[in-house]
Amino acid sequence: MQFAKKSLGQNFLKDGNIIKKIVNLVDINNRNIVEIGPGKGAITNELLKNNIKSLALIEKDNTLYNDLKLKFSNNKSTQIYNIDILKFNLEKIIKKNTIIFGNLPYNISSQILVKILKFKQWPSNFSDIIFMFQKELGEKIIGKFKSSHYGRLSILSNYRLDIEKTFIISPNCFFPKPKIDSMIIHFKPKKKLGKIKKLENLEKITNVLFSNKRKMINKNIKKILTESEINEIKNLNLSFRPSEIKPEIYYKITELFEKNL
Repeated sequence: MQFAKKSLGQNFLKDGNIIKKIVNLVDINNRNIVEIGPGKGAITNELLKNNIKSLALIEKDNTLYNDLKLKFSNNKSTQIYNIDILKFNLEKIIKKNTIIFGNLPYNISSQILVKILKFKQWPSNFSDIIFMFQKELGEKIIGKFKSSHYGRLSILSNYRLDIEKTFIISPNCFFPKPKIDSMIIHFKPKKKLGKIKKLENLEKITNVLFSNKRKMINKNIKKILTESEINEIKNLNLSFRPSEIKPEIYYKITELFEKNL
């Protein structure tokens, strides 16, 4: 019997109704699918009940990988990778109109999302992302401006992704049972973006300004922009705290920062 490894943030989804609800968020008929962290293959089994074009599974755990190989390697449309997703060139295997599913390891779920946000090609070849996060992290990802959850992660996510749908999943749907609720978020890539050249620069700007999130931005912004550049930004009040600044202003700050690179 395979026990969940805390070191890998494993919680196995076991509720059949929730699994169907996740898979049914999108029409997967004749589509390319990537699943990150398939675990014991609960979502995988449901995916393969459909007429999908191809399926790539990415699983770091060696024991689970071997189990997945035994279960699914006879399926010609399925390719299984035994690798750490954070070290894997995910963008390379994304085919046109790919749907990405993931019951993500809780301890690296934000890193996985940011990895996708940093894809070099945008709009990317994927059409949908359906990811599961801890509810607390999910709220930070979808946090709207002026809400208590608004911050770096929502600013980064909002630049490249639209939120289609979210729903909460009870701890009772997993084994072992986590202590917190989980959240499914269905994303779609934005096709029209601003003028930021590299998302890493937006990441850097938000990191600098949110490093003292309870303090006014007047000192930290001078580490990034000159006085004249700061004056170019409409509706920027230097007495604001980082959470009082709209996403659009962070994007403008990043554009001006990139001109000096």
